[in-house]
Amino acid sequence: MTNLRSLLSKNIKKRRELLGISQAVLAERVDTSTHYISQIEREIRFPTVDMMERIALALEFDTTDLFSTAPFPQEAIKEFQEGIKADISSIEGRLESLMRSKR
Repeated sequence: MTNLRSLLSKNIKKRRELLGISQAVLAERVDTSTHYISQIEREIRFPTVDMMERIALALEFDTTDLFSTAPFPQEAIKEFQEGIKADISSIEGRLESLMRSKR
């Protein structure tokens, strides 16, 4: 069984960090305190439905995504880009090795 409080807090923090905003900026956007945002992210407090809607709006995604177990699209793109970089690096290493062996 999924712990909703944990899922909510992790998704808020992850999304906030992906957007590159601080707890203070998020707090300002939803008209609350940084301390309250911190408590939500640390699973100490659970926001009201109204606050969840304001947080989702401020984080530029749907309220239902607050409870999603799927990775955020930005995360999937980032993982894909990192995979491509690793593949390119591997190919470059092999190419360099081939070039040296033909000398």
